[in-house]
Amino acid sequence: MQDDLVSRLEDCYTGAVYDVLKERGIQDTILPYSIRPIDNSLKVAGVVWTCSGEIDETLDKDTTLLEWTGLLSKAPSGSVVICQPNDDTIAHMGELSAETLKYRGVKGYIVDGGCRDVDFILSIKFPVFCKYFTPSDVVGRWKVSSLGEPINIGGVNIRSGDFVLSDIDGTIIIPKEIIHEVVKETEECMNTENQLRKDILSGMDPQEAYLKYRLF
Repeated sequence: MQDDLVSRLEDCYTGAVYDVLKERGIQDTILPYSIRPIDNSLKVAGVVWTCSGEIDETLDKDTTLLEWTGLLSKAPSGSVVICQPNDDTIAHMGELSAETLKYRGVKGYIVDGGCRDVDFILSIKFPVFCKYFTPSDVVGRWKVSSLGEPINIGGVNIRSGDFVLSDIDGTIIIPKEIIHEVVKETEECMNTENQLRKDILSGMDPQEAYLKYRLF
């Protein structure tokens, strides 16, 4: 059931989902526009699993890497990992980590921070959304603060179990309590848009089309 729901969500696009949430009066669902896909051709949809961390330069190499690999080992298969690193200086995703997550069945990774080894990640077609690129990594500088606990990115509250859709336009969070209704309403919205498009391309005046569908 959940796999079918995720597949249907993946067939949607963020603009249509946003329109549905807006009509429902639900705000603060879009992550900051600075978080971009490293590969504009890839999108990701799925159940959120959250993590967070912070800079701590008192830690040694083993401690930081044991914590980081522990994060990788606990990320649930089928989930989309969303990370609040509370940092704008280093990379919070790289080559081996991306390959590990992909192998373990994680669908994608979204971070309010940085990424490195971008050419390699592009080559394995693993969806990563981030703010910047840098060679600098977490070793001896960053530690995990929480796994699976609520986080906030850009004013958007995100819980493990919520749903996410990310594409070239951005990233939108859908509360788990309304995911079934939102996916159904988004599909209906897209069907209406397709019919409106056919009418426009058949010669209907755009204003007439709007008055017919109350959508544009």
